[in-house]
Amino acid sequence: MSEEFHIRQATPDDAAIIGWHRARMFQDMGLVPDDLFESFRTKALDRLGKALASGDYFAWLVSELNAPQKIIAGAGVVIREVPPFPHRHHNGEITIAEGRQGLVVNVFTEPEWRRRGIAKLLMEEIIVWSRGQNLDDLVLHASEHGRALYEQLGFILTNEMRFRGS
Repeated sequence: MSEEFHIRQATPDDAAIIGWHRARMFQDMGLVPDDLFESFRTKALDRLGKALASGDYFAWLVSELNAPQKIIAGAGVVIREVPPFPHRHHNGEITIAEGRQGLVVNVFTEPEWRRRGIAKLLMEEIIVWSRGQNLDDLVLHASEHGRALYEQLGFILTNEMRFRGS
C-alpha cells in the first residue's frame, strides 16, 4: 500500500490545499452549505497558513507516488497547551502530564481515493510523529465514517462535552 503513495509534511505554501480539504470535509458532513463554502475555505486557508508558519500546526499530505503534485489526502495536528493533568496509561499507571496535546484535524481523502487505506496511513504517520514529539495526548473528533478506523488505531471514546448555549 505505502509503495503506491507518497506522504510528505506540509509547508505554509500548502495552506490552500489544506483549506480546501477542511472545507470539503465539513461540506461532506453536511455542516457547510454551498453558499458558505468559499468563505469558509478562505478563512481556513488564512488561519492554517499562519499556524503552519508559526509551528502551531503540522500537516501531512498524500499524493500518488508517480504524481507528487496531485494531492489526494491530508491530515494535520494542532498543538495546544493545557494545564498539567492526571494521565492514565493503557497499563493503568497514572502520571502527571505536562499538558502538551495534539488535536488531530482535517483528516480528508478526495472521494475517488476513499476506502484504500490512505487515512490509515496518514493516522499511522501522525501517531509515530506524536510519540517523537512527546505529546501527552492525541485527541480528535470523529465523524461517523471515521470512528471505526480511529478505534482500530487505539483511540477511545471519552466524556468530552460541548456547550451549545447562547
